[in-house]
Amino acid sequence: MEDRQYYVYLLTNPARTVINTGVTNDLKRRVYEHREKLVASFTSRYNVSRLVYFEVFDDVEMAIMREKQIKAGSREKKVDMIISTNTNWKDLYEEI
Repeated sequence: MEDRQYYVYLLTNPARTVINTGVTNDLKRRVYEHREKLVASFTSRYNVSRLVYFEVFDDVEMAIMREKQIKAGSREKKVDMIISTNTNWKDLYEEI
């Protein structure tokens, strides 16, 4: 069986007014889809295209559980997560 990685990620818009949480098995592709607005969704409506945080998992169920945990948290907790690893909210897309 092939080893796979799963990603839980946070995206924001340039003004940092919206934070979106998602999970995927191909982070580069998924962020590209958000950036290029390939799917009509919340992220395309609010220009949510900057990858500012992500975590890596080897188990899809753990990744989904973590996504749900983050989504259930407050905006303040999400901001704290971002700042803990990305103080300046730099777009991490080019680094993945």
